[in-house]
Amino acid sequence: MKSFAFSGALCALSLALAAPAAPAAAQDSSYTWGDYWDVSEIEIIDGQEENYMDFLSSQWKKTQEFSKSKGWIKDYRVVANIYARDGEADLYLITVYADVPSAGEMARRDKEYESFMARNSRTLTAESGARGTMRKQMGSQMLQEVKLK
Repeated sequence: MKSFAFSGALCALSLALAAPAAPAAAQDSSYTWGDYWDVSEIEIIDGQEENYMDFLSSQWKKTQEFSKSKGWIKDYRVVANIYARDGEADLYLITVYADVPSAGEMARRDKEYESFMARNSRTLTAESGARGTMRKQMGSQMLQEVKLK
C-alpha cells in the first residue's frame, strides 16, 4: 500500500510541477507576419538602361505615388543587383502592401487607376509590351515579411 501511496503522491507532484510549464508552451509565437512585398525581376536590355530608368523615374514612380496616396501600398523601391550573374535580374522593383486586396477590391482599384492614367486596360497592356524594347520581365515573387519578436 505504501508504494501505491508514494506513486500517487509522486504522480501528483509531477503534474503540479508540469502545470506551470503548460502556459509557457502555449505562449505566442516568436514571430508575427508583416507586410507583403511584391518583387518584379527586371533584366535591362543592353543600351537601354537610361531609357528604362527614365521610365521608372517618371511614369512608374507617378503610378506608385498615386497608389501610395490612396493607401493601396505602403512603400516602393528600386534595387539594383550590382553583381548580377547570367540569368539574374539587373533590377528588382519592390512594392510593399499591408494586405492583399480581394478580387472585387482589385477591380475597383483598376478602374480608379485607369481613370487616373486616362487610359484603358488595353492601352496600358500595349504600353507595357512596348517597354519590351527596354527590359525583359524575368519573373515576380510575392514575399511576406517575418517580424521576429
